[in-house]
Amino acid sequence: MAARREQTESMVAESNSTPRPADAEAVPGDHPTGVAALVRLALVLIDRAGRIAQWSRAAEELFGHRAEVAHDRPASGLLPAVEPLAAPGQAAGSAVRRRCDALDTLAALTADGRPWAGQLAVIDREEHLRDVLWWAWPLPDPFGGLLALAADARPLRTAGPRLALGERLLPFAATPPARGGFHRLGAALTPPGRLRAGLLSADRLAGLLPAGSAARRALLLDVLDQAGLPALRLDPATVLPVLPADPQTAAAHAAAGLGRRYPTAQQRAARVGPPPQPEQSAPPARTVRGRTPGPLPAQRETAERSAAAQPSGAVGAPAGVPPTTPAPTTPTTTTPPPTAPSPTGGGAAIEPAAAEPPANGRPPRRSDQPPTGAEGAPSGRLSPFLTNGQAGEQLALLNEVGGKVGTTLDLGFTAHELCQVLVPRVADFACVDLVDGLISDSELPAARPDDDTMLRRVALVYNETGGAWDHVLSEGSLVSMPRRTPPGMALQLNQPVLVPVISADVAVDYAIALGGARLAQVVSGRSMLVVPLSARGTVLGILKLLRLPDRAPFDESDAATLKELAVRAALSLDNARLHRAEARVATTLQRSMIPTRPPQIPGVQIAHRYLPGDPKAEVGGDWFDAIQLPGSRVALVVGDVMGHGLHSAAAMGRFRTAMQTLAALDLPPGQLLRHLDNLAHKLGDDHLATCLYAVYDPINRTCELASAGHVPPVLVHPDGSGELLEIPAGAPIGVGGVPFVAKTIDVSDGSMLVLCTDGLVEVRGGDIGAGLAALCGNLIDPRQSPEQACDVVLKRLHSDDRKDDVALLVARFDGVAPSEVATWDLRVDHREVRRARSLVREQLAGWHLEALSDITELLVSELVTNAVRVARDRVRLQLIRVDKLLVEVSDDNHNLPSLEPAEQLGETGRGLTLVTKLAERWGTARKAVGKVVWFELPLPHA
Repeated sequence: MAARREQTESMVAESNSTPRPADAEAVPGDHPTGVAALVRLALVLIDRAGRIAQWSRAAEELFGHRAEVAHDRPASGLLPAVEPLAAPGQAAGSAVRRRCDALDTLAALTADGRPWAGQLAVIDREEHLRDVLWWAWPLPDPFGGLLALAADARPLRTAGPRLALGERLLPFAATPPARGGFHRLGAALTPPGRLRAGLLSADRLAGLLPAGSAARRALLLDVLDQAGLPALRLDPATVLPVLPADPQTAAAHAAAGLGRRYPTAQQRAARVGPPPQPEQSAPPARTVRGRTPGPLPAQRETAERSAAAQPSGAVGAPAGVPPTTPAPTTPTTTTPPPTAPSPTGGGAAIEPAAAEPPANGRPPRRSDQPPTGAEGAPSGRLSPFLTNGQAGEQLALLNEVGGKVGTTLDLGFTAHELCQVLVPRVADFACVDLVDGLISDSELPAARPDDDTMLRRVALVYNETGGAWDHVLSEGSLVSMPRRTPPGMALQLNQPVLVPVISADVAVDYAIALGGARLAQVVSGRSMLVVPLSARGTVLGILKLLRLPDRAPFDESDAATLKELAVRAALSLDNARLHRAEARVATTLQRSMIPTRPPQIPGVQIAHRYLPGDPKAEVGGDWFDAIQLPGSRVALVVGDVMGHGLHSAAAMGRFRTAMQTLAALDLPPGQLLRHLDNLAHKLGDDHLATCLYAVYDPINRTCELASAGHVPPVLVHPDGSGELLEIPAGAPIGVGGVPFVAKTIDVSDGSMLVLCTDGLVEVRGGDIGAGLAALCGNLIDPRQSPEQACDVVLKRLHSDDRKDDVALLVARFDGVAPSEVATWDLRVDHREVRRARSLVREQLAGWHLEALSDITELLVSELVTNAVRVARDRVRLQLIRVDKLLVEVSDDNHNLPSLEPAEQLGETGRGLTLVTKLAERWGTARKAVGKVVWFELPLPHA
């Protein structure tokens, strides 16, 4: 177990799994008193059965998978990871990067009962590679399972961690000169007993733990405290304990006042006073570029509803509907109408700006407006919508968006391009929030966005010289936008929403809409514009823009221009979304067909690699597999479907499924390839593939191989010499008419079998023999692990200019010692059942496994009874002790037993029911002659 942890830990960068003892001598600067790092921590809890029991909101933001999708699903396969492996003297960036599974790797690193902390890069739901810091603890009884915390390493290493000083945990950030100087920052563990010593706040850590009673949380917290709590290692001499930071806490506290600060239209109409009379002079107002804003459709609708709600004879107008004003006196500037005072002391109204124009393209004329001429301007006056300078500027902006946005089919990159075009040219702050369902689901949501719609921040750009934006939610964060907020209104109405000036009384609410309640002082007095991003009839999300007071506020002309800009950008975003959905289908298909983690099979160590010919597509026709067979045997498979792309991947999936089904019948390799060839003829003429099938017996130390036109394997002997195995080549699967002849060889313990596809050894314009010769040379050291052997082979033989897929499988044959195997042949006689129990009892006593004697005798008695009842000539009982106890009962009858429903059981048929209830795993399989029924029991802990 320790060797496995050491091997796995060597694959992961920056590990620091062992906390320092509590009485160790302190290093200067180590654990500064009263100082902790505030880090956004994601929690993942895995139960005893290997299923996800808890997936926190921060985990949703970091990895992209929603909690309802992750909860109660197997942890294995959810989070693909990339392990950088660097050879001695080789830079990490040039190391071969291989895929694994993050949660499986954490389970292996903590299999010895010790916690682990370090870095492991993870591929999130959006297929983006994230550098993640991990802290993992194996949970003892009565909890069981695995508890993992994770944090995004990128913001911590670029801007540094936020620090908490003293009991009030006041946040401090790194000074500007220090930013970017945290590239060595890594995960660590504190010495045990920090909570008991009162050096950390237990309340903040307890709030992060899984839900449960206070006593259960306290017990779990004590377990973590004794193992070592999460920490950050800033440099070799400085380690800071980590406390969870939740930016949503302040936002939720401030959100309690949203209803008071955003009254309904009826409430505003009831509170507002009568409008000023036409003869009254309007208060002076600031002049802005553009035209005089008239009543918008949403405002007219609000006014009509408010008027209907008022008693007869009431005089007044709802807030946001301006009274009539005289015609402007200048052609380029207008005097805006006075705004009705707000009930809280002022503040701009929230305006759905740039509404759809009428069919004739002209703004509607109110009855109280003076008549207009042919161009829509007051008679005798020229009132253009834009000056030539403004029109040229906005046309240039639209042209720039067309040339700089959508240059790739990457969704996140396209959103960044949009924000970078707008900042600082149009705004000081820009972010793109997309509907999370559109990102995660392949189908468009049927319902329109509502208050419960979750948005994911995919891009964020701001002008660093214009203000402090440190508290804005980072990219990947999940935010919700109620309709009473400007972003929610724009999302649900699919209309731009303009807030010319943000007043102080609503600044907190606007700050929440922008992503952080602490921005209240920053956004007060600013101008905000929220534009929906809709394409092909679907609202994809919103674009939020903010201007600082030193710039002119947004007006309706800006809203109209940015609405047109958003339409163009939304098409690029939707194209990227559709492309990613297609790529995800291909990638999901490929990953579902290729195993991500080698199986743990006694007597053999297995490692494999897959490299697609097109790294962007990650899909091809090469495959490999390792299938456990009865008797601790293992079937090793490597195949190559002719062609590339999705069609080859689909054909490969059919072949791999058929291969697993045929292998379960325990057919000899030659017969299995014959059945696979017959199946290919039924599937169609386009299903052609080469394949190599090998069966290794760790007890007899033999390997039987058969080939269907595939690249011959290489056997590396314990002395390091390589041998190219001469196997009858046969013909590719799907050709037909050619026999498949198997060959059996003896293998020694410590030897390695290397199976690959032609993409590894074939060089364009060269001979495949050169690659095979290099593979047979002293390329592999038999003292290496299969994982290391795979990396060495790929480093020496594979190059980036190869256009063919590569599948590589390396198996190290260790065998099973004869002292760990016991086999008996039994007569077809019911009296042999008693003898079988006695043999099992004696053998388990010799292995010092008396604790398993009762249950093993019971199950063996049931299976031998069934075998004696149906066998004709012989029954065999076999016990194998490896990392578990494997028991097999075989006979010469090929009919497989079936598990009957409990209500149909009589005096007979209870055997398999007992096996199902008491064994850890069990199964049945056909053999060349007869069948075998087997079960496994875990070995008792020493």
